[in-house]
Amino acid sequence: MDQNVLENFDRWKEFLGEQVDKAQAMGMSNERITQVAQKMGSFLADKVDPKNPQERLLKQMWDASSPDEQHTLAGIMVRMADKAH
Repeated sequence: MDQNVLENFDRWKEFLGEQVDKAQAMGMSNERITQVAQKMGSFLADKVDPKNPQERLLKQMWDASSPDEQHTLAGIMVRMADKAH
């Protein structure tokens, strides 16, 4: 993943939307896409410093959430990205 994608929240949503489109085209279910997004969210929260205020807020929300809540947050991000794309 290009680090520049993480520096701009709109670019991040566009990138995520492109990945959702690709996964849907491969026949992946929305539930599976959300599961992958949840794993990606955990990786980003653990390994990547937030680059902008939106990412800082998402990290704080992620860190304060239970695994079920993180799954919900991942699903919301997938839907936001799909609609924005």
